[in-house]
Amino acid sequence: MLLSDLQTKDIINIKNGNNLGRIIDARIDDAGKIIYFVVEERKLLRKVTRGGEFSFAYDKIKKIGEDVILVEL
Repeated sequence: MLLSDLQTKDIINIKNGNNLGRIIDARIDDAGKIIYFVVEERKLLRKVTRGGEFSFAYDKIKKIGEDVILVEL
């Protein structure tokens, strides 16, 4: 799977069902392993949080589906 494939999927938090946004970037270590993903928050959330971006560790992913990535944050 390519990073561009992951960037088309919505990130859903399984704890509360919120759509967190979509992956826009990834941090990769010198060995080539993904450390964390950077997510651009959904526009509705951005109005409330004023952040725009956040990140989550690769090990927070619970399932990658056709349309969504389920994470536990």
